[in-house]
Amino acid sequence: MKIEVFADETAVAVAAAACIAEAARTAVAARGRFVMAVSGGRTPWRMLARLAEEDVPWREVHVVQVDERVAPAGDPDRNLTHLRDSLLARAPLAPEQVYPMPVEQTDAALAASAYSATLRALAGDPPVLDLVHLGLGPDGHTASLVPGDAVLGVTDADVALTGPYQGHRRMTLTYPLIHRARQILWVVTGAEKAAMLRRLRRADPSIPGGRIRQDRAVLFADRAAAPDR
Repeated sequence: MKIEVFADETAVAVAAAACIAEAARTAVAARGRFVMAVSGGRTPWRMLARLAEEDVPWREVHVVQVDERVAPAGDPDRNLTHLRDSLLARAPLAPEQVYPMPVEQTDAALAASAYSATLRALAGDPPVLDLVHLGLGPDGHTASLVPGDAVLGVTDADVALTGPYQGHRRMTLTYPLIHRARQILWVVTGAEKAAMLRRLRRADPSIPGGRIRQDRAVLFADRAAAPDR
């Protein structure tokens, strides 16, 4: 895994946006479209706002979600709420090229299956995403692959549901889909992530993030999260 450390959160957001823009141009030149999956978080919203200013072939860009809380539309806990504010409100990206996880549906299992079908329509069968953006929680979770949850063992589905975690059930991409991605972009900032970042770099399988394949990954961190780099 390639690791780059920057002075602060702002520099990480700028570098990550440039990385995504380059990946988008490369994918569109090679395959005619760019399908990326985005996670939530304070730095990622800054990253996406910056991405709106980059040279990106927006007509061929498609954005899916890495994970989402089961909550009503417009809820401030929803990643989609912030995705719309940070990217859709700023970039010339058509709203129909953003694919929200259908967490408002009554039948959550059916909703997860429907999102898997959306991914197949966008990125092949099985779907191969061009870029998956991931964050890292202070407990070692990534996406909504959370410690101790049965979702960690899902191998026969690309999208699955978690149990309650920090007040919400969640829909998440699973390991099999993430591992097929052409590129994985980690964005990790803040001193509270430092201990888990060390374990991630060691590919420690005792934390969910440590189980993500590293051969196609790049990690951008700030000095607070990576003080020993």
